[in-house]
Amino acid sequence: MNFLGYRCSRCSREYSPGEATYLCPADGGNLDVVLDYDKLRTGVDPRELETSPQRSLWRYQRLLPVENLGEERTPMGAVGWTPVYDEPALARELGLGQLWLKDEGRNPTGSLKDRASAVVLARAKEIAAKVVVTASTGNAGAALAGLAAACGQRAVIFAPRGAPPAKVAQLLIYGATVLLVEGNYDQAFDLSIETANEFGWYCRNTGYNPFTVEGKKTAAYEIWEQVLEAGASPKSGLPVPAVVVSVGDGNIISGLYKGFQDLQALGWLDRVPRLFGVQAEGSAAIANAWRQGSERIVPVAARTLADSISVDLPRDGVRAVRAVSQSGGACLTVSDADILGAMADLGRVGVFAEPAAAAAHAGLKQAVREGRLGREDRVLVIITGSGLKDVRAASQAVGKAKVIEPRLKAVKVALGL
Repeated sequence: MNFLGYRCSRCSREYSPGEATYLCPADGGNLDVVLDYDKLRTGVDPRELETSPQRSLWRYQRLLPVENLGEERTPMGAVGWTPVYDEPALARELGLGQLWLKDEGRNPTGSLKDRASAVVLARAKEIAAKVVVTASTGNAGAALAGLAAACGQRAVIFAPRGAPPAKVAQLLIYGATVLLVEGNYDQAFDLSIETANEFGWYCRNTGYNPFTVEGKKTAAYEIWEQVLEAGASPKSGLPVPAVVVSVGDGNIISGLYKGFQDLQALGWLDRVPRLFGVQAEGSAAIANAWRQGSERIVPVAARTLADSISVDLPRDGVRAVRAVSQSGGACLTVSDADILGAMADLGRVGVFAEPAAAAAHAGLKQAVREGRLGREDRVLVIITGSGLKDVRAASQAVGKAKVIEPRLKAVKVALGL
């Protein structure tokens, strides 16, 4: 294993694996996992990946700070290696050079959050944690609950009482202990940390546990293999695709940036793609900071139907702002109406996205309107979660089906024939 320790994203202090667990002991900054790049550069041949039979995030075992916990025939072994769809019709509609959709809803519990939970659970096994706990609006909790069930780990989930019923049901069906908090995500987050400290549980929280980024960065590795190395690298003379993703607490876009930086440090990637982070207008603390040219994240009173990105105080906001700024991308905001429209757009090409996932496509449309992306650009949009997570929102996006009498005449009337 090539795990050296941690580096604080705020003060740059470094710690051995045993000197820190969650945040920087000196200033509370988010910790980055430090890998032994010198050893990796000489010991890992990227061509080995081309022949790897592993079709999951565990194909990148040597670039992860944990041992492989993913048996091929279990849900833990099926996380990652999600499909990428080429969407020429949408590209033409938006006036883009090329457009891909990466469908993270195909993960075992239906969202990109499975990547983080897989790596955190592997770490939990290594440190012999008896219980893993997290706060979640639904997806992170489902990812922890489902994968914990697959590997025999006890899980406790704190969720806001207002979380979508389908997501709460998913937590329960996996056998996790679920506690619905009379409050919002941020209150559930704080309570989960307090509980973890009280009982000695291992906390999975995003923007808190550094191993969550290590799981999410594997999406960047896959994009590199599936798109960047498939005729879209600078060597081909084509522009490097921009990557668009929705943003809540900032951990996913931070993970993507970390993954691309890893590849660049290893000499496998010439240039990091521009990263575009998309927030709901009613939950835009990170976008607000980016627009002001600041890394100071000011909490908001989050209000959006996209529950997965509804966050008052993003816990990984600073790294998210840096990911956007340092990659030459942008932060965008979209309305709930924009999000519902994007859900319908994606549905018409066969992709069922939950509101938070569809926000990324809505953000792409906004970037085109603002002239940030256009005809020369090649773009990959990450669909972070399945629409089955929130069927109620899907109904808002497309309305209700027509009800007719069981007669041919009624069919003709309904179809306007």
